[in-house]
Amino acid sequence: MRTRDSQAGLLLADDHVLAREGVKAMLASDPDLQVVGEAKDGREALDLCLRLEPDLVLMDVRMPEIDGIEATREIKAARPNTSILMLTTYEDPDYLFAAVRAGAAGYVVKDATRRELLDAARRALRGASSLDQDLAMQLLQRLGREREHAAVQSPGPITTPAKPLPEPLTPRELEIVRLLAQGLTNRRISQELMVSAATVKVHVEHLLAKLRVSDRTQAAVRASQAGLLDPPE
Repeated sequence: MRTRDSQAGLLLADDHVLAREGVKAMLASDPDLQVVGEAKDGREALDLCLRLEPDLVLMDVRMPEIDGIEATREIKAARPNTSILMLTTYEDPDYLFAAVRAGAAGYVVKDATRRELLDAARRALRGASSLDQDLAMQLLQRLGREREHAAVQSPGPITTPAKPLPEPLTPRELEIVRLLAQGLTNRRISQELMVSAATVKVHVEHLLAKLRVSDRTQAAVRASQAGLLDPPE
């Protein structure tokens, strides 16, 4: 939800009170962000999201009741426009892969500086990815391998199962989502396609709407699931 004066509403979900207080203190310096709720476990995070409708959730990975990954999955199913950043102690690829699959836009390590935390929150609210390019490519490659494995295990002709898109993409949108999945910024995409950055921004906004996702990370995941990132035969 947008709070007074167009502030973005944030929900903090962490089972440690001191951790929540520390994050809240770092966010307090930004006049455009307002913490609207705090949850001590994944179940409470889900309940508060449904009631408060925050723009962004900062979600601890490990919590009682239901963990942060399952809570993310349920929140995104109920409120797909809510962005979620995972709070984690270690940059564990397995946890991050599970989080991205569940619908997270990215992650923030718990020892991040105030500037790093604020930057990650602002990026998520803009629909930008909070994953570095190398990690994003690793995660997409893992998604691709999963689809290939599922194809081999399925009976009948070996065809890669793909989830159909809600709406088909135009050829230009397809070009952009493939570049976006490589971690390119709007400026870099505009240089690749020789169009203005403003034009790319409009295409990206249309992409997010068509794919029914809230951020670039999930746009890349959705494109991968649909087989749009597969190399041409």
